[in-house]
Amino acid sequence: MKLSEIKKHLNQLDTIAFELPNGSLVPSHFHVTEVGRVSKHFIDCGGTVRKEEVANFQLWQANDYDHRLHPEKLVNIIALSEKVLGLEDLDIEVEYQGETIGKYGLDFNGKNFLLTSKLTDCLAKDACGIPEPKEKTAVKLSELQNAACAPGSGCC
Repeated sequence: MKLSEIKKHLNQLDTIAFELPNGSLVPSHFHVTEVGRVSKHFIDCGGTVRKEEVANFQLWQANDYDHRLHPEKLVNIIALSEKVLGLEDLDIEVEYQGETIGKYGLDFNGKNFLLTSKLTDCLAKDACGIPEPKEKTAVKLSELQNAACAPGSGCC
């Protein structure tokens, strides 16, 4: 999700809720303690120099049960961050404390913002000798039932 998308959703909400990948909700007394720009300049395992940049939101919860972040307040925080930090319409990455700091993507289901799992990946599979996954061919089971299972027929 990009900054423009979260602002559009926030302008249509009365409350904010973040849902973790396991379906549980971040406690409603969370704070957004940081909105920032995170730049990553790196070399992948194939030797290609790369740059990535995201808008980063850090969610935090404390024992402040009376605190509730309202949508208009978060829109104002984002607007200030765009102005002061010069944030463009970047993809959002969310940090949230579990057993360690987790990094999540962000989506929206019409009610809650969804913290989506992020995965590591090899960005230079060809240089590392990692084969591309083979495409799977769809087969109708009804056609297989009528096929003769002879050597070389491909049914077994």
